[in-house]
Amino acid sequence: MDHSNQFKQFNIAHQHKNRLRIIAHCLIKDGERALILRILLLKREAIKDVKIVPDIGSVTIRYDAAQLPTANLLMLLEAILTNVGLKPKQVIDALGIKKTALQGSAKTINFAIQGMSCSSCALYIEMMLKRDPKVSHAAVNFITETASVTGTLPKKELFALINANGYQAVSMDTLSERKEMFKLENRHRQEAKKQLIIAGALGLPIPLLSIFAKRSLPVILIQATLSSIVVFWSGRDFFKNAARHAKLRSADMDTLIALGVGAAYTYSLPSLFRRSSHVYFEAASGIIAFVLLGRFLEEVAKGEVLRDIRKLVNQQPQEATLLKGTIEIRIPVEDIVVGDILLIRPGEKIPADGEVIKGLSMVNEAPVTGAGAPCIKEAGHQVLDGSMNGSGVLHVRATATGTNTVLSGLVHMVDQAQTSKLPIQKTVDKISAVFVPAVIVLAGVTFGGWLFKGEKLAHALANAISVLLISCPCALGLATPAATMVGTGQAARKGIYIRNGVALETAANLQIIIFDKTGTITEGKPEISDLLNVSAWDDDTLIQLAASAEFNSEHFLAKAIVEYAHGKDLAILESSHFHSIPDRGVRATVGEHEILLGNEPWLNEKNIDLGALAATAKRLSSLGRTLVFLAIDNQPCALFAFIDPIRPHAREVIKHLHDMGIQTLMVTGDTEQAANQIAGQVGITTVIADASPARKLKIIRDFQNQGKRVAMVGDGINDAPALAAADVGMSIGKATGIAIETSDLILINGDIAQVAESIELSRRTLAVIKQNLFWAFSYNALAIPVAMAGRLNPLIASGAMALSSVSVIANSLRLKDK
Repeated sequence: MDHSNQFKQFNIAHQHKNRLRIIAHCLIKDGERALILRILLLKREAIKDVKIVPDIGSVTIRYDAAQLPTANLLMLLEAILTNVGLKPKQVIDALGIKKTALQGSAKTINFAIQGMSCSSCALYIEMMLKRDPKVSHAAVNFITETASVTGTLPKKELFALINANGYQAVSMDTLSERKEMFKLENRHRQEAKKQLIIAGALGLPIPLLSIFAKRSLPVILIQATLSSIVVFWSGRDFFKNAARHAKLRSADMDTLIALGVGAAYTYSLPSLFRRSSHVYFEAASGIIAFVLLGRFLEEVAKGEVLRDIRKLVNQQPQEATLLKGTIEIRIPVEDIVVGDILLIRPGEKIPADGEVIKGLSMVNEAPVTGAGAPCIKEAGHQVLDGSMNGSGVLHVRATATGTNTVLSGLVHMVDQAQTSKLPIQKTVDKISAVFVPAVIVLAGVTFGGWLFKGEKLAHALANAISVLLISCPCALGLATPAATMVGTGQAARKGIYIRNGVALETAANLQIIIFDKTGTITEGKPEISDLLNVSAWDDDTLIQLAASAEFNSEHFLAKAIVEYAHGKDLAILESSHFHSIPDRGVRATVGEHEILLGNEPWLNEKNIDLGALAATAKRLSSLGRTLVFLAIDNQPCALFAFIDPIRPHAREVIKHLHDMGIQTLMVTGDTEQAANQIAGQVGITTVIADASPARKLKIIRDFQNQGKRVAMVGDGINDAPALAAADVGMSIGKATGIAIETSDLILINGDIAQVAESIELSRRTLAVIKQNLFWAFSYNALAIPVAMAGRLNPLIASGAMALSSVSVIANSLRLKDK
């Protein structure tokens, strides 16, 4: 079949049974987009190899046509290239968060939901959203009262759907909107406290009157009056929510409470006319009071769970000082635009990401990155939104504002982790979905069973009410998200940002960790230690040409060469035809000269004879130096040797990982001698050198095919395919944008010790989740039969139910003590 004219994003150059070559116009002269396409394609098992020549936009794909028919592959390419061809910032969105690129125009919307009363509400909203054909994924978190929805449903329609089901959807795109949410949560907490105080104050006299006063009509009237206020004012939300769910043919925890309280209250009304009737006014008001107490304690505990994310959000100030010449203007942070000059006084928080253009000060970035010591900032240095200025005055040009700042990105990442679900939660959700209806059936069976046995109506009703009240789907619903919330919040406080719940659970079961070398085991701050010149050019000219060729590269070694040239006051010359090959080298034209800078295997491929540099290269490599060879017009000219300090604690963390039973490897594009020298210093015994990005990817897949759980720790664009393919990708320090976007865990302050720390935190979090689930299942498995057997008073049942959810959250909060 001829597909040649069907697609807008590419033309088919050659087609064979298991091989396809296309020309994609959006890839021409764009190595970064080419790499993104390669990452996305190689994540599919049916695609065996991808070769891209960015200079001409050529993409050659080897694939298994039995697994992936050619027609499907072509549609896949059209969908991915549509995303990859977007403007630069949107290119990263093509990677998604472990989601399929075939979603096309699908996008993820994060927002808040008000009006949820328990975890069953969150489960109901989630199920309701998933029924919509325009929604591909939905996750709702009751504790944070937030949701994450992926699909093609417009935000306006999504919010209308939520509101139509009796809840309120609220935007939280900006940090300011998040702060307003926190204020609203505080008002809700105060309202809950007020309802509890009134319920307690009016409900307490009701049982006391039964004990100390003779059961007369005036006493019953007083009890009925007090109980009515408690039930229909303090407990009004239970009945509203139950009625709303009844209209929608669903049920939740409020349904059980409303049924129990309503039955007790209604059964007691005849006592106003017949004193011989049994009275349950104290049970009705007591149930409301106990449940409100439990929910208030739950709100307090939720506030503690959210403390870390709240502190992160509150790092952004409310206002900023804008400089217009010599005039200072106070403006809301929402009004800052890129390019604005901001005045940062001593002790103020920095309101946007930016570049210092004037001034000198110590800036504390710990609130954002988790890094300990403040650092000096002066002209040319970057500063982060939410950092705290020291005693100096800074003039900062805004480079990112609003949702594009690092702080907003980190908050968004924590949101994603806290709304995402762990695999262990799937079974719990299936049980929770049928739990409330099952409890209602069991209560009916209990009522009928006791009547059939010959017991009085009042006794049968009391036992049925106890069954309704003792059950607690909330404890089941909170077991996983409560621990996940605390775990991810605790991680964020330490500068470890976990992208999703799956990564959190997977990290607890890792067996192998693969480390890159430069910028991962080492600090990524290389300096030139040696320069060997074997050409007729003088050293300064060679350095100037090399720096001019490397000026457009983001690689650590390239930046070191540029800084070396700046240190010698050498001008950077204009270059053209720049092309970067990850983990290999760069090619560029400077003036009339073609410049090649790269490692030995790459220059050998270009037929450059490096014999004159070989002996010195071998000696320097044995000392652990990283080497870059320079060729001009296909002639070998020089050798640059770099020294890069090993990160503090690297040896200790490798030993710690070995003690945890985790195998470690170093896989690097550097030479074998240099790699072995560094690996020996930190205690890694397995080293794979001269590894291209494709080889790193193959090594990970080989381990995964053996059934191993593999993590990759890296920092650069060359690590992006491996980070994306690993079961858990960890980017470390100030990694490149693509490395961060393809990672599951971001260790933002660059402390390699956090690799082991994040795994320990994952293991502790998973252990607490299992404890929570054990308690929640055991509680319901034991309590419901006891209630059916008539061994529980409704008041005791309501108290036990109210405290069960609090106990789950309290157990989760133990993670904060670690």
